[in-house]
Amino acid sequence: MNEQLARTPTAIRDYSETLFLPKTEFPMRAGLPQREPLLLKRWREIDLYGQLRRKAAGRPRFILHDGPPYANGNIHIGHALNKILKDLVTRSQQMLGFDSNYVPGWDCHGLPIEWKIEEEYRARGKNKDEVPIVDFRRECRAFAEKWIDVQREEFKRLGVEGDWAHPYTTMAYPAEAQIAREIMAFARTGQLYRGSKPVMWSSVEKTALAEAEVEYHEKTSQMIWVAFPITQTLDADLEGAAVLIWTTTPWTIPANRAIVFGSEISYGLYEVTEAAPDNWARAGSRYVIADKLAGEVLGAARVAGYRRLKDVLPVMIVRCAHPFRGLVGGGGYWDFDVPVLPADYVTEDAGTGFVHTAPGHGIDDYGTFLKHRETFAACGTPEVPHTVDEDSAYFPTVPFFAGERVYDAKGKDGGANDAVIRKLTEVGALVARGRLKHQYPHSWRSKAPLLFRNTAQWFIAMDRDLGDDTTLRSRALDQIKHHVRWIPAIGENRITGMIENRPDWVVSRQRAWGVPIAVFVRRGTDEILRDDKVDGAIAAAFAAEGADAWFEEGAAARFLAAGGHSADQYEKVDDILDVWFDSGSTHAFVLEDPVHFPGLAGIRRKMDGGQDSVMYLEGSDQHRGWFHSSLLESCGTRGRAPFDYVLTHGFVLDERGEKMSKSRGNVTAPQEVIASSGADILRLWVAASDYSDDLRIGPEILKTFVETYRKLRNTIRWMLGSLAHHREEDRVALSEMPELERLVLHRLSELDREIRKAYAEFEYSRVVALLSAFMTGDLSAFYFDVRKDALYCDPISSRTRKAALTVIDEVFRCVVVWIAPILAFTAEEAWLERYPSESGSVHLETFPAVPEEWLSPELARKWAEVRRVRRVVTGALEIERAAKRIGASLEAAPLVYVSDPGIMAALEGVDLAEVCITSGIRIVAGEPPADAFRLEDVRGVAVVPERAEGRKCARSWKITPEVGSDPDYPDVTPRDAAALREWDTARAA
Repeated sequence: MNEQLARTPTAIRDYSETLFLPKTEFPMRAGLPQREPLLLKRWREIDLYGQLRRKAAGRPRFILHDGPPYANGNIHIGHALNKILKDLVTRSQQMLGFDSNYVPGWDCHGLPIEWKIEEEYRARGKNKDEVPIVDFRRECRAFAEKWIDVQREEFKRLGVEGDWAHPYTTMAYPAEAQIAREIMAFARTGQLYRGSKPVMWSSVEKTALAEAEVEYHEKTSQMIWVAFPITQTLDADLEGAAVLIWTTTPWTIPANRAIVFGSEISYGLYEVTEAAPDNWARAGSRYVIADKLAGEVLGAARVAGYRRLKDVLPVMIVRCAHPFRGLVGGGGYWDFDVPVLPADYVTEDAGTGFVHTAPGHGIDDYGTFLKHRETFAACGTPEVPHTVDEDSAYFPTVPFFAGERVYDAKGKDGGANDAVIRKLTEVGALVARGRLKHQYPHSWRSKAPLLFRNTAQWFIAMDRDLGDDTTLRSRALDQIKHHVRWIPAIGENRITGMIENRPDWVVSRQRAWGVPIAVFVRRGTDEILRDDKVDGAIAAAFAAEGADAWFEEGAAARFLAAGGHSADQYEKVDDILDVWFDSGSTHAFVLEDPVHFPGLAGIRRKMDGGQDSVMYLEGSDQHRGWFHSSLLESCGTRGRAPFDYVLTHGFVLDERGEKMSKSRGNVTAPQEVIASSGADILRLWVAASDYSDDLRIGPEILKTFVETYRKLRNTIRWMLGSLAHHREEDRVALSEMPELERLVLHRLSELDREIRKAYAEFEYSRVVALLSAFMTGDLSAFYFDVRKDALYCDPISSRTRKAALTVIDEVFRCVVVWIAPILAFTAEEAWLERYPSESGSVHLETFPAVPEEWLSPELARKWAEVRRVRRVVTGALEIERAAKRIGASLEAAPLVYVSDPGIMAALEGVDLAEVCITSGIRIVAGEPPADAFRLEDVRGVAVVPERAEGRKCARSWKITPEVGSDPDYPDVTPRDAAALREWDTARAA
């Protein structure tokens, strides 16, 4: 039978069936949009999350505490970046040997949800003020629950693994109870206080805003120069003159109570010598102005001529009069003195060198009031005046302007500025006016411009002694510098500057949907009731009923009774907490509550002498947001930061580096990318990008990642196909392997160190670069290319073939596990193709333990030289192929001239024809002919291309005179004849 098969004419024998060609069910076309949902379903069915927790039990823990996204809409590409990056952290840390548990969370309280419910009310003609607050809050809760469900499924579709069945939400009853306990803790330590000072106020949202809720956008403001008559001076030459101020908020003039100057600035007295009769600044008028700014100011005033009369020391100006002082109909409202005071924040950059000061409408202004309070009182201003109400309208007590609004209901300019300017013109105090484009604070939610407004608010003190010679500020700064690792490192400088310069934390909001500032104050005072029984009753009620309990009828009497107090003595605070306080408190329940989060609570962090770590990961804007509030909250209640690592990423821009906008049509939606290409493409984009900077995405960029993915997938597919012929009993020991196989194992050992380090350092782009270079360069373009002949054509018994399969098996295991945190779906698909299992998963693996003995630097140096020679041969053959003198490289048998002794030594024992995939190669020591092919960067090597001589093997396609030397197999090489003989024998058996 064997002899008959052997002597069958070649024309009718199909040699392809005798080759060990790759065989796999792993498809070339990924079909990720269809395949990924099936894998998600499988993970759910096998309880992958539960298996991960059980397998990692007892390991040191690496907890990525989720910064809660806001539950009010579909996710966008920024969400996708954030959640995928978090998944890269948790999956890779798990594979590095940690118990890396991820519990997703949501921020649920706050104004955007209130607005949505109010919009629904308006659409139905319903009045919010007529709805009981508890009913309104329930509608807000239902709205948030709906979007949590939507976002949860969208996040899961990205391949993000976590405890999706038990997320945390800031509106969960236990969470609301703990948030209340946290603010009570600030109250007990005296850090919480009620004060009246200017805060950023949104007249559209009718609430105070924290700095983290403020954006700066360009706004065109009216600017005016106003004369304040000098009424008391120590310099007789200044009698009858006026101090000029400049402001871009004319509406604050009625609130003016002082003028400040810079002690280092040079001032002069200027007289107008020539001006048009109808000019506001008339001839003979005298003004005190900073010398550097005088020309600019008088030019704006359209003065035709002026002269400088003398130097002026502003300390010689004691008092001025308000421009509206003594007006008929003013009711004496402005009949006070305006002190002229020094301040270190006055500059010569713009204005007049004097700064109009309205203590109720500016932080610096308010600070000046506190510093010189006695002087203000002596001038008739014992307290900071309240000028505008929550709608930004002047109070009825303000003459001439009562009811005029700074901004209307939509945030557009109201009539206040024009009304004030008309009155200043009427009394002759206006010197000049103009318009200025500048950056101005706006609400990040409503996008409406803000104003500083003096109101009674609740604050957490930054600089109050906490009894251990520390303050909240000093604690936070110490933690930033000594106890937290910032990734990238520049984050430390950013948050340090913010903490160093921030004012006291405004934690109160005048809204309905949130956790209340659950304290009582003694009536008629700001004294907070400190009673553990009352606090305990409040927390217990919140845990059982939610924070709605605070707003139920009779709540004050109910809670006060727990401590034996009465509502006649104390009043309930109905302001709610800043939502940043909510999210800043999440560590207190997610990381410390063993009942609701048993997998996270009880961590022993490194700063406590343990091995566990906590990471916070969000966009770079959270230095002033969640990182900031969490740091302050934890330092205020626990004396330390809630995190060990803080990793920040940039924002996502379009392909041209511009901000995405629906109106501009440049938005890339993650849902669309997943539907067309799959989530693994998005995951590859995230991992390969430099997340420390802003990222770009768009159709063309995604095409490059689709192509990168295709190359990686095809490499994995080829390995799977080749491994179909691998038998465990054929595994070859390291000592018996050819050099080429030992070289690949050396590279695996090198990569093991580099990839572990990159994952440990959160350098995912480095991982992608390393794996891409290895899989496409070292493997596909070199090792696999060289070894295909042996793998496909060698006899069943070939040691080279068995060694190659042994190495490919090791390579496959390493590569697929290494890439699993990034290509979560593809790695799982490949793993299950190689290791079918009802409940197994690549994500249950840790990174493979690569033996140290695989390292062989000397071998690597030798083969680096061999590969350089191969490049020269390949270059020469490319020219031959382009000239159509040869087709495939097997048609060549070039001469390789080597004049470098070191390279010649490296080629010792190497089958260079096999390495270069030619039918033959002859190595010649010595200098080459002048026309030989060379590469400039490979000295001492040259190639003269020659065609291979002999017949073409019908099985391996090599061209050699040896074809036909085996009479049983006359159309193949001896190697192929041996392979066929083994094949035929096995088949016959």
